[in-house]
Amino acid sequence: MQQVTTMRLRGNTLSSRIVPESWITNIILIAVGSALMAVSARFSHHFSFSTVPITGQTFAVLLIGALYGSRLGAATMLAYLAEGAAGMPVFASGLGGISAIATASGGYLFGFVLAAYVVGWFAERGWDRSRWIVLPMLLANAVLYVPGIIWLHQQFDIVGKPITWSTSLDYGLWPFIAGDLAKLVAASLAVPAGWSVVERLRGSR
Repeated sequence: MQQVTTMRLRGNTLSSRIVPESWITNIILIAVGSALMAVSARFSHHFSFSTVPITGQTFAVLLIGALYGSRLGAATMLAYLAEGAAGMPVFASGLGGISAIATASGGYLFGFVLAAYVVGWFAERGWDRSRWIVLPMLLANAVLYVPGIIWLHQQFDIVGKPITWSTSLDYGLWPFIAGDLAKLVAASLAVPAGWSVVERLRGSR
């Protein structure tokens, strides 16, 4: 009888080291990850200098990507978007529904998928075991901004406000760099620390 094997979605990541790979555990991890995204979105604040709120989501995206790997990390972000599109209040400021995605910050939501995939790809190749994971996280953060800024620029066109790309950057990029760098550094320290704890516990058995 031919043995049916489960396709590995998480690769050699910290989550696969802690929780054995199976369809059930992957579904549970997606649920947990999307819940973490919803909680992180609650840490939200609108500043007068931008139409896009500052939230804790960037930290959660990078953390989930590093823990889950590229495919499960991206799948978790897609699940999060699907929950929000279905009307669940999981986005910043407790918003949900298609209208919430259609706001000025909608492009960043799609950027979450790309960012999680990028970080996860590097994590599967061992970058998550050292502080050098900060470099893939920096790349992922940059990738996240691309659809966010393009979407924001188009939103200004839709409402009939002519705007330059420089102004779009003033609203959708520069105000967030300092905060995102802080969240990025925190995530880059948390993941290798998690590996150290897990390996130490396994070695002590």
